Amino acid sequence: MSPPPTADASLMPSLGRLVRGLTLLFWGLPLTLVVCVQTARTGVLGSFGMLPPVVANALLLHALMLAGSFRSTERVWRHALERVRLLAVINLGLSPFLHWWKLLPDVPHYQVAVAVMGCTGLLFLFCLNLALRRLAAMLPDQTLRLEARLFTSLNLGLLATTAVLALLGMGLGQVDPLPPEMVPLGRLVVHLGLAMLLVLVLLPLALTMTLIWKIKETILAGVFGPGK
Repeated sequence: MSPPPTADASLMPSLGRLVRGLTLLFWGLPLTLVVCVQTARTGVLGSFGMLPPVVANALLLHALMLAGSFRSTERVWRHALERVRLLAVINLGLSPFLHWWKLLPDVPHYQVAVAVMGCTGLLFLFCLNLALRRLAAMLPDQTLRLEARLFTSLNLGLLATTAVLALLGMGLGQVDPLPPEMVPLGRLVVHLGLAMLLVLVLLPLALTMTLIWKIKETILAGVFGPGK
């Protein structure tokens, strides 16, 4: 079992940055989803151009940089976080295409960029759950570790299902005409489309936010709890 966070005074600065990073992740995840969807599908943020999704994704990257200062010598934790950071950088680089695709939706280059960002967005959430599981394993709270395993296992299953359905939808979109037995499924995918995928993403997003909050509260309780 890892030592309590308060056992080593040298951990205090890194714990402070970790808590700030977790707080930014907690608020940044839903903000980024809303901003990216609004940029791609509506004109609500059109007057700001490509700036909103860029700022939102940069916020997530900054949060991950802050979290990385904690236990940076732990190889498994560091590698798990590096994977999430790499995906955050990719999302940041692709985020301007959301605005450009909204303006010119028929440009194949923009279509591919937005599709890739959708895939990397799911991978980001997937890898973030793995990193959070590893982070919880380093904290001296058995209940938190059990909850982290439960939440992340459920999230990984939901995200894998979402990815399969998204690939199925894209595959059906490339088939013209559809075989007669596939027509009802094709109509369902067209009718629900992005709304169905958003609903499937919202549950693992909410569970991820819950896990982030629990980890943050566990750290704060260990530092400022009774007798500290």
